[in-house]
Amino acid sequence: MKQSIVGTKSMIVSPHYLASSAGNSILEKGGNAFDAAVAVSACLAVVYPHMTGLGGDSFWLMYHAKENKLDAYNGSGRSGANITRANFSGEDAIPFRGIRSILTVPGMVDSWAAVLERYGTMTLSEVLAPAIHYAEFGFPASNDQIKNTFKNMDILQEDEDIASIFLKGNEVPKRNEKFVQKDLANSLKEIARKGRNEFYKGTLAEKIVSSLQSKGGLLTKEDFSNHYGNWANPISSTYREYTMYQVPPNSQGFVGLMALNILENFELPSIPHNSYQYYHLLIESLKQSFQDRNKYLTDPNFNEIPLDHLLSKTYAKELADKIYLDQTNAITTQSVGNDTAYAAVVDESGNAVSFIQSIYFEFGSGIVAKDTGIILQNRGSFFSLNENNVNCLEPKKRTFHTLMPAMAFKGGKPIVLYGTQGGEGQPQTQTVIITRMLDYGVDPQTAINEPRFVWGRTWGNTTEELKIEGRVSKEVRDKLKQSGHLVKSVEDFDDIMGHANAILIDSQGFLHGGVDPRSDGAAIGR
Repeated sequence: MKQSIVGTKSMIVSPHYLASSAGNSILEKGGNAFDAAVAVSACLAVVYPHMTGLGGDSFWLMYHAKENKLDAYNGSGRSGANITRANFSGEDAIPFRGIRSILTVPGMVDSWAAVLERYGTMTLSEVLAPAIHYAEFGFPASNDQIKNTFKNMDILQEDEDIASIFLKGNEVPKRNEKFVQKDLANSLKEIARKGRNEFYKGTLAEKIVSSLQSKGGLLTKEDFSNHYGNWANPISSTYREYTMYQVPPNSQGFVGLMALNILENFELPSIPHNSYQYYHLLIESLKQSFQDRNKYLTDPNFNEIPLDHLLSKTYAKELADKIYLDQTNAITTQSVGNDTAYAAVVDESGNAVSFIQSIYFEFGSGIVAKDTGIILQNRGSFFSLNENNVNCLEPKKRTFHTLMPAMAFKGGKPIVLYGTQGGEGQPQTQTVIITRMLDYGVDPQTAINEPRFVWGRTWGNTTEELKIEGRVSKEVRDKLKQSGHLVKSVEDFDDIMGHANAILIDSQGFLHGGVDPRSDGAAIGR
């Protein structure tokens, strides 16, 4: 079992060891945490291509030590200006996959430029160099990429451009086989040379839009040209003596804060860790939070989201009073995607970056823009076609977003950076990890290694199951069943639990890094 890595000056955690290494190389060259984070982000877009890429979105929480300031950046895209529910007239839902699931402009490339412009010390060309190298000259295909390629072969075979990259000769890459992405390398080189606008207004943008439109796509050149991300104030709440931060809506981050507010009404440290009571209270707190998420979460420019009420301690007490220790509450939720990559960086100056990125489902829409190597996200498929749904499809709108990087502060400084892959599982895994660290005093790696659960639907399933790893004792699982949970035991380190990472900054200033044993990740400290 992995043990926490401890650094004295810096720490990087990510779900792929080459991405962590790329970020560390930037730090060793004199870059700061913001430079390194963009390098990690770009590298993940190459070496974890089934999970994230240039055709996806990203969200960032960033602490600048010298300014003692925490910022958030929303790198998610909006739906096209001419895309309406009428485009799907007669249909019950937007397709999960394929060209008609591509409704939003990718926001991640914009976020790279924004982060570097405000806080970076290196050029976009410098920080993209590791990603370009791995795209051009190849990297060993990872276990996770191979597993997800097998899982999605039918999807990949439907678009010749994606199949030519990921199923050469209609074969899945072998473990550690050199995997080269020449077109993606060229796209990255153009962005490195010409900057952010090459992706949104330049020749590369024209190539992407032209290819998508030739396949029946709805996005236009103007949609790409008009894209912008935005800086935002993080949202926060307190949990015992800590201040917890998330990015604001359209992220589901407030769910993580709501769950902790509810749990604050129970004395978790007096409850045995990994006991029935521990799991039951976490699950029920999260379920209460999900009800409000499903009711309110969308683009706040289209509908008001009453965060003051949702994050109030009074409301949390009301929700806590609805939780019974011996029975579950019946609550429904909605299916969301599962492919994401979370990473974090802390440098020796104390700068800290917690960020997450995604193309939504594994391999996103299953569509690559010809000659670019870029997989387009299917994030638009999460819009509703029901005009009465708060998340209904409208032009120039951001959809309900699962991405939610987090930080915990103590004494006005960051103490934990944490996050995970996993759609519906993100607030659940975050709550498990942070309560283990703050309430039970375990290190990041132990918090990640311990058994986990995911309640509710993930995409492709319609059940309200409580999926829980077989490492949880039979006694606890039986008690959960008796109290009304629809328990399904899964593998000991099941991928459905997501790929979590975390960094803890201890009282000595040492940095403890933990990465998920389910991933191909690495923690690298100096």
